[in-house]
Amino acid sequence: MSHTDRLAIITGANAGLGFECARSILGAPGWQVLLACRDLEKAAAAAERLSPGTRTPRRVHVGHLDLGSLESVRAFVEDCGDRELPPLAALVCNAGVQNVAGTRRTADGFEETFGVNHLGHFLLAHLLSPMLAEDARIVFVASGTHDPRRRTAMPAPSYPGAAALADADAPLGKTTDPAELGRLRYTTSKLCNVFTVYEMHRRLSKASSDLRVNAFCPGLLPGTGLARDYSPLVRILWSYLLPVLTLLPINVHTARRSGRALARLAIDPSLADASGRYFEGFAPARSSDLSYDEDAALELWETSVALTGLDSSKTRIA
Repeated sequence: MSHTDRLAIITGANAGLGFECARSILGAPGWQVLLACRDLEKAAAAAERLSPGTRTPRRVHVGHLDLGSLESVRAFVEDCGDRELPPLAALVCNAGVQNVAGTRRTADGFEETFGVNHLGHFLLAHLLSPMLAEDARIVFVASGTHDPRRRTAMPAPSYPGAAALADADAPLGKTTDPAELGRLRYTTSKLCNVFTVYEMHRRLSKASSDLRVNAFCPGLLPGTGLARDYSPLVRILWSYLLPVLTLLPINVHTARRSGRALARLAIDPSLADASGRYFEGFAPARSSDLSYDEDAALELWETSVALTGLDSSKTRIA
């Protein structure tokens, strides 16, 4: 291990966008990656694809992380602290779920989409913050579906407050259709990711911290695992027909292209000062009008602290 090596932790990195982000980061000198995944066998297989053989020093590490369990998040952070790893210089909060076949709950009893896409990553970023290098970067993978102006064919998010989103039995919007409700929960969870980035940036700026945090929209990524909960017909369209759209000049991309853009935001020196911004692929963009509601972001933050049982003494992000 070189004394100049730095580490990037990427959640959900065994496939799709996270895997391609890891591949791109490994193409930069002096970087190692840790694939933080729920399925260790898939993570190990991904690590072998990224770094085949054992003749060179290991640059790819794996760790078990189930974002649907706050206990697992804490165990993952403790495990990272116990291992001999390079300085942690980037955290990419990439993993996500979209449930359209009915309501699911996390191990802690929260609605799963909100629990995994927001709460798990919220706690992870806080607990890892003491390990982050002074100039480290945090990137939350959001989605253009959080913005009704984008005309993504997804329902506009509805934000009733964090406690209501965490309650799997609480109504959301006016729909009772499981598939539509699942999509609505997804777009709302992505709005929460953007809220979190903006509120975190405000707090880091107030503390004069050199930590940087940004939100990233990868565009529509056909062929990835996000459609795993859809019907067989939709999965076929997602995997074999929609990828043709990546040839058109619209916000539909291959996982490899978006993975490069995500890696750039996480490690490229030219973006060392970028913080509190929303990126669509390689370029900064305006997020939804609602995402700039500071009162809603503050409520989400404070309620998330309570829901996760976060101890303020264990975070650099007050």
